[in-house]
Amino acid sequence: MKYQRILLKLSGEALSGPNGDIFDSVRLMQYAEEIKRVVNEGIQVAIVIGGGNIFRGSEAAAVGIERVQGDYMGMLATVINGMAIQGALEKIGLYTRLLSGIRMEQVCEPFIRRRAVRHLEKGRVVIFGAGIGNPYFTTDSTASLRAIEIEADVVLKGTRVDGVYTADPEKDRTATRYSTISFEDVYKKGLNVMDMTAFTLCKENDLPIIVFDMNKPGNLFKIVSGEEVGTLITMG
Repeated sequence: MKYQRILLKLSGEALSGPNGDIFDSVRLMQYAEEIKRVVNEGIQVAIVIGGGNIFRGSEAAAVGIERVQGDYMGMLATVINGMAIQGALEKIGLYTRLLSGIRMEQVCEPFIRRRAVRHLEKGRVVIFGAGIGNPYFTTDSTASLRAIEIEADVVLKGTRVDGVYTADPEKDRTATRYSTISFEDVYKKGLNVMDMTAFTLCKENDLPIIVFDMNKPGNLFKIVSGEEVGTLITMG
């Protein structure tokens, strides 16, 4: 296997159902099965999931809530999603730990780096909830920071598109996909991969990012096996 320890970043919206439901049980179990397949190969898996299917901190102002309060609400949404993916993973026989950037011992463990690494070494899937515990930071930033802290080999950003394109492929039919691209070229071309804080963290720590379609069965396994899937972003 090409990678031994991965940080998988998932969006909260990916869990939502087609009829506006917060959760799509079919999608949730599909993700769980994809993760189980790589865990069974001995790959250590950590997960960061967004909360957009429930609440986005950036939307707080629109409903009259101050930004800091809204960001904390968004962090709590990620814990709910973390519990959902935890339940799906445990349903199919995996051992998991949900670690939170905000202390809530009745629900999950507090984030302690050494403890997180030890869980991974024991074969448990580690889910990071509640962001980094501070407002003004996205779950992309959480994914980058936690990946660096646990010394992951790569950040895998699972999306609904199969990589990074020259333009938005859902709006521009002439857009073409990059198979590989450097951090520097992403900056120069103004491509939307992650928020700037998250992206810079990866660049400064030489941590590669792969953007891929998580909804296509088998893609996650192909990536950890070394196949070229999605777009690989490296120092170049």
